[in-house]
Amino acid sequence: EILDRYNIETGRYRGVRIANAEAIPFIKMAAFDAANRIMTLLSGHRVNAVIGNWVRARSLGVIDGVDYGEAGAVDRIHVDLLQGVINQGSLPILPCVGWSASGRPYNISSRELATDLSTALGVSKLFFVGELGAITTDHYTVDSGMEATPTGRISRLNIDQAERFLALNGHHDDQAQGDTGLELVGLGFKAARGGVERVHIVDGRNEGVILQELFSNLGVGTMVHADQYQSIRGMTRRDVADVYRLMQPLVARGILVNRTEEELHESHDDFVVFETDKMIHGCGALHFYDDHQGEIAGIAVDEKYERYGIGQRIVRFLIEAARRAGLRQVFVLTTQTSDWFEQLGFVPGNLSEVPEAKRQRYDHNRKSRILFVDLDTRFDDGTQG
Repeated sequence: EILDRYNIETGRYRGVRIANAEAIPFIKMAAFDAANRIMTLLSGHRVNAVIGNWVRARSLGVIDGVDYGEAGAVDRIHVDLLQGVINQGSLPILPCVGWSASGRPYNISSRELATDLSTALGVSKLFFVGELGAITTDHYTVDSGMEATPTGRISRLNIDQAERFLALNGHHDDQAQGDTGLELVGLGFKAARGGVERVHIVDGRNEGVILQELFSNLGVGTMVHADQYQSIRGMTRRDVADVYRLMQPLVARGILVNRTEEELHESHDDFVVFETDKMIHGCGALHFYDDHQGEIAGIAVDEKYERYGIGQRIVRFLIEAARRAGLRQVFVLTTQTSDWFEQLGFVPGNLSEVPEAKRQRYDHNRKSRILFVDLDTRFDDGTQG
C-alpha cells in the first residue's frame, strides 16, 4: 500500500522482491507500518508486544547473473534476546527488514524469516496465513500415498511426501518459480526438517481459518509435518524382558498395575514400543473391547527420557491406531496421572461407561479414575493441530 502510494516500483525474480537503494526507505516504512498495525490490534486485546531488530541480514548479491539489489537473507537471529522478550511476557514482532553487521538494512522475505525463526526458536507449530487458495490435486501432481480430501485438497504431507511433492512439481524449475503453493510447501518442508513439528498453510481470507485448521480432523488447509511416530513399532516377544524392566519403577510407585512377563508375552500384540538406537525407552498398549471401544494401558517411559515427550507420542499413536481400526472411543484407567491424560484431550467418565468385560475386572481397592476420548470429536493427536 505504501509502495503504491509513493509510486515505488520493485521487480521480482524467483519470488524475491528486487529493489534499489532509493526504495529501501519506503520498504522500511511499509514494513514498520505493518508491524505497528499488528501491535495496535494486539494492544486492543491487552497483549504486550515489542517491535525489534533481532535479525541480522546479509545481501543476496548476484545470483545467476541477476543483481538482487537491496534484497537480503537471514544471516543470524538473536535467539537469546528474543527469548528474553518472550520470557518477560511480551510478544515480539519482527518486520521484514534485517540489518547487516555494519548497520545496512536489507529487505528480507517474511516467509523465509518466519521459517528461519521457527527453527531457531524450536517452535512446534508454524502458520503461513495468506491469500493462497487450497493446494489441490487439480493444480499439482501427487502420488498415491499423499492424503487428499474428497474435494481434492491435499490435507497433509509428511517430510518425505513433501520432498516428493516438490520434485514431482518441478519446485526448482524456472517455470515453477513464483508459484506460491510450491514456495510454501518448500518452506514447510524446510521447517519440518529443521525440527518444527507442524507447518500449516491456510487461506487467511476465510474467517476463523486457524481454529478450523486446528479443531477439525482434516483441517482446512495443507499441513507439512515431521513423522513423530517414526520411532514407534509393534512389540515383539524379544522385547518382553526390556518392557518388563521398564515398567517396574512405575509399578513400585503404584502408577502401573503389575504385569508378569508371561502376561506380557500373551498380550504382546497389543503393545507398541518406542525405540531409538536399538534401545527401548517407552511402551504402551491398546486393548480392544466390544462396542467399538478400546483401552489404552501400560504407558511407561524410561525415567531418564521422560522430558522428551515419548509418553505423549505413544498415546497419540495409539489413539490414531484406534481411529484407523474403527473404534468410536478409547478410555484409560489411572490413579496418579489423570491431569496428564486430560492435557492430551481425555475427559473424566464413569465406570458404567466402560465395557462389561472391563467392569468385571475393575479393582475397587485401587479406585482408578476413568477418562475417555471420543474418536468422532477433536483431540490433540499431535498431527493436524
